[in-house]
Amino acid sequence: MIFSSKMNQLTSAIFSQLSYKKDKLLSQGREIIDFSIGTPDIPPAPHIVDTIVEESKKIENYVYAINDSQELINSVKNWYSRRYKVNLEDDEILSLLGSQSGFAELSLSLVNSGDVVLTPDPGYPIFTIGPYLAGAKIVKMPLLKENNYLVDFDSIDEKTAKMAKLMVVSYPNNPTAASAPRDFYVKLVAFAKKYNIMVLHDNAYSELVFDGSEGGSFLSIPGAIDIGIEFNSLSKTYSIPGCRIAFAVGNKDIINQLKILKSHIDYGMFIPFQKAAIAALNGPQDYVGFVKETYRKRRDLLVEGLSKIGWHIDNTGGSMFVWAAIPSKYDSSLEFTFDLMEKTGVIVVPGSSFGERGEGFVRFALVQNEDSINKAIHNIEKSSILKNGRS
Repeated sequence: MIFSSKMNQLTSAIFSQLSYKKDKLLSQGREIIDFSIGTPDIPPAPHIVDTIVEESKKIENYVYAINDSQELINSVKNWYSRRYKVNLEDDEILSLLGSQSGFAELSLSLVNSGDVVLTPDPGYPIFTIGPYLAGAKIVKMPLLKENNYLVDFDSIDEKTAKMAKLMVVSYPNNPTAASAPRDFYVKLVAFAKKYNIMVLHDNAYSELVFDGSEGGSFLSIPGAIDIGIEFNSLSKTYSIPGCRIAFAVGNKDIINQLKILKSHIDYGMFIPFQKAAIAALNGPQDYVGFVKETYRKRRDLLVEGLSKIGWHIDNTGGSMFVWAAIPSKYDSSLEFTFDLMEKTGVIVVPGSSFGERGEGFVRFALVQNEDSINKAIHNIEKSSILKNGRS
């Protein structure tokens, strides 16, 4: 059999390698504390679960949902208006079966073979994989600690900027957990307009911003809707990742291209999940505050606890992740990740899996409760992993 040559560049995701090692350790009776995959352990709000249960009992809800219901569209419009003071029209909203598949579809709908796409490095892997599958030429935008992990528009040479068709930006950021101030988005819109670049802003973590700050929307910047769209997801905000509920909102021409492609690929979102989204967006929002506070407490506990035992980590401003530099005695983040797992039972993700600029770091997902976080800190402290020299 002869398969697509594109698959030659796609290796098994790091999570498969971590899972294999995890299963091996578990078979040996080892205790594992897994901070790898960003799957919320916080239960969804009861009213969202109740909605799914009740709507799933209705036989009429098992038809194809080719178009988003007007109730769903109105719910997104009202939520964006309340939350961000962004007013959207019906044709500026489209549901997605998760942001990850949505970005792959967006790339196919906007990008021709050879087009230049600007993606963050480090960045969520689909930001690179989607354009790659569409045949794009990918140019990485370094996210550096000295620049607070923000895209430096001045570092993008003019020749590349003139050739670029699409730019991908995401704050609060995965994996670095950095947040972007409003003036960053003003610069982003000006840059994109100057060079006629379409923009995707992935806004999955806007509700998980800490320390007195508040997440915003790229679309709240004047002129943003002229050149871009935003993805927003209910997965982390409302702890319903398995439902795959997300939205693309913004420029109607971009939304329409994505809608046309999706009409050839899927038949829309399962109606009980549409109803769950409506319940989440229109219902009481105190649960969102509870989720946010839970992640903040976990972040503080992890960062402060590791700092006390000699692993100093910058206290990042948002998302459900912690981005940590590895001890200097290690040559690579992959080596450190597997040594950490072997010696402590603690699983993290090597930064190199997010791009070349992620080397030298690891990512913790804040998906363990406080007792497990304390246990992880204890295991790391009693191991030799933070000591100078090899062991």
